[in-house]
Amino acid sequence: MSTLLIRHARVLVTMDAQRREIADGAVFIRDNVIEQVGPGADLPDHADSIIDATGQVVVPGLINSHQHMFQSLTRAVPAAQDAALFDWLGHLYPIWAGLTPAMIHASTRTAMAELMLSGCTTTSDHLYIFPNGCRLDDSIEAAQTIGMRFHAARGAMSVGQSQGGLPPDRLVEDEAAILRDTQRLIETYHDSRRHAMQRIVVAPCSPFSVSQDLMRESARLARSYGVSMHTHLAENSSDVTYSREKFNMTPAEYAEDCGWVGHDVWHAHCVQLDPAGIALFARTGTGVAHCPCSNMRLASGIAPVRAMLDHGVAVGLGVDGSASNDGAHLLGEVRQAMLLQRVGFGPAAMTAREALEMATLGGAKVLNRDDIGALAPGMSADVVMFDMDQIGYAGALHDPVAALVFCTPTNVSHSVINGRVVVRDGRCVTVDLGVVRERHNRLAAELVG
Repeated sequence: MSTLLIRHARVLVTMDAQRREIADGAVFIRDNVIEQVGPGADLPDHADSIIDATGQVVVPGLINSHQHMFQSLTRAVPAAQDAALFDWLGHLYPIWAGLTPAMIHASTRTAMAELMLSGCTTTSDHLYIFPNGCRLDDSIEAAQTIGMRFHAARGAMSVGQSQGGLPPDRLVEDEAAILRDTQRLIETYHDSRRHAMQRIVVAPCSPFSVSQDLMRESARLARSYGVSMHTHLAENSSDVTYSREKFNMTPAEYAEDCGWVGHDVWHAHCVQLDPAGIALFARTGTGVAHCPCSNMRLASGIAPVRAMLDHGVAVGLGVDGSASNDGAHLLGEVRQAMLLQRVGFGPAAMTAREALEMATLGGAKVLNRDDIGALAPGMSADVVMFDMDQIGYAGALHDPVAALVFCTPTNVSHSVINGRVVVRDGRCVTVDLGVVRERHNRLAAELVG
């Protein structure tokens, strides 16, 4: 058994039941589990490995609850720079039709490296397009090599333009084949144990790209295996209009009708979730992945996150696709979440600590996990450290925790995932970023043309 001691933190943010913030704090890890947390003087002074966190804020690993990693190949594509959601998708679907397994693998490694450097230790990825032999297995293999805790969401599109859906017919799949492959992935990769590094999520893409039958059958499949469910919902006003015209229901009513509410379900965006929908989600324990940068980029609106939290809805944060955000910096998403709520609902609409909590405990709750999101005995050993001795934090050290959110986002100095150091002194140690970047740029140029 191996031990790791992180000590002398300027502030240790536990996110435990008491929300303790410990000066000169320390974390003692045995193998992949946190064993002790507290003031340094109360913890062991030796371990197999020691990280000196002097001058650093130590926080639970951040949790990314929604992303499309393949989209990092199409950041800032000119044709899609100034479009709302449906037109944006219309520009990009033909490009994504050229995706290959190598591109899925490369884009996953790029996105995960970017996330890890930003403080993320657990991520979900919603892969819903499978041309040219692409499989979710390509993403899973990439995650295993880089060392991220991964909830791999098997997305799907089954209703093409000829049937009134948004995607081109050549990009949709047969529904029976979708369900068979989803079952295969669950049986092959899903790990339901505590501290699991790999889980599978059942995730039809959206109400405008799959049938009601697939939504219902997917829910039955997920619940027969005890896995979580994820989809897009109420992202913008066009999404709401489609739901009313196609199903004669609001998005929330449609989700409930299909069996897509409950503690095992979380929906991405919910920018246009109405008060009745918020009440439904609160009553049923249904979660939301809030993606502020993407919502601003596509002019989708300001999600009513303050109202969701006040009603008890579980809300996590997501960076969304890197073609609708053009970045995957999760600490930056924390900052934007706080600022956007203030734009919409006033200067006290969200505090820095509330935003940080969404990225930790909130993300854990929407992913239906109780072993991540906090630094406490028995929790998974996912810990990140931010060095406050940087010019961007000068003058903010009277409240270094708030400074993490208010000031310009920085990268981590160290990151530990499942007890393993994956970033040391600001450098990824599980991959060669130069090689990752070069391959990614080459494949992106090949895809976009």
